[in-house]
Amino acid sequence: MMDLKKLRQNAGLRVEEVAASLGVAYSTVCNWEQGRTIPTLGIFQTQKLAQMYNCTLDDLASAVQEAQNKAIAS
Repeated sequence: MMDLKKLRQNAGLRVEEVAASLGVAYSTVCNWEQGRTIPTLGIFQTQKLAQMYNCTLDDLASAVQEAQNKAIAS
């Protein structure tokens, strides 16, 4: 299963690029990847993120869940 960081890295994107494209702070994307917060994006931003990461919305939801599980375990 992929997590958000791996999806981003596989897409060849830097945190800065994702943050700028979605109009969120660098720290916001970092917090998503570490499971501290979950993405609270509108549908269009969510679709854009899935397109940027070259994944389905289901894959994106699974990656968010994976990040949360890791955060809970640590």
